[in-house]
Amino acid sequence: MKFIQNPYLLIVLSSIAVYIFIIVAIRFFGKKELSQLSVFDLVFILLISNAVQNAMVLGNETLYGGLAAALSLFTANYLLKRLQLRFPKFGKLVQGDAIMLVYHGKIIPSHLRMAGISEEEVIQAIREHGVAAVSEVDLAVFEVDGNISVLSHDYTKKSQRRRKAHKVLSQQN
Repeated sequence: MKFIQNPYLLIVLSSIAVYIFIIVAIRFFGKKELSQLSVFDLVFILLISNAVQNAMVLGNETLYGGLAAALSLFTANYLLKRLQLRFPKFGKLVQGDAIMLVYHGKIIPSHLRMAGISEEEVIQAIREHGVAAVSEVDLAVFEVDGNISVLSHDYTKKSQRRRKAHKVLSQQN
């Protein structure tokens, strides 16, 4: 990048390159890490941020260099969010799709492999949602943010009762 003379423009371009690299790396290595950070994950994130800091500011540790790097990251993040909203296919490319893990009480092993999740992790998430057994789950989905959503028979019954109650109330008015 010797053809670019402005040091702050170099910082902006380097910061955006590092930002895109980190997004691709997280996408490639899996979104499971986003949901629950272990001690290893936290240390990894701290070390990555320190490792790429010099690459972003190109040895320019001045206040202006740091601000240029931060501003470029905020701008890149804002623009990517706007692109994601404007072009849903781009959003799917960057974030991926939700993956169904359990359907009508049956775990889907091929989907677990696709998500990189063990059966024990799914069972743990089901228990965390207050459901005693996989057989009681109507639907469990690995969301794009790395969380697992669980809908159980009990939830379905409650929402049916709510819909009936709303229907009765609306008919009375």
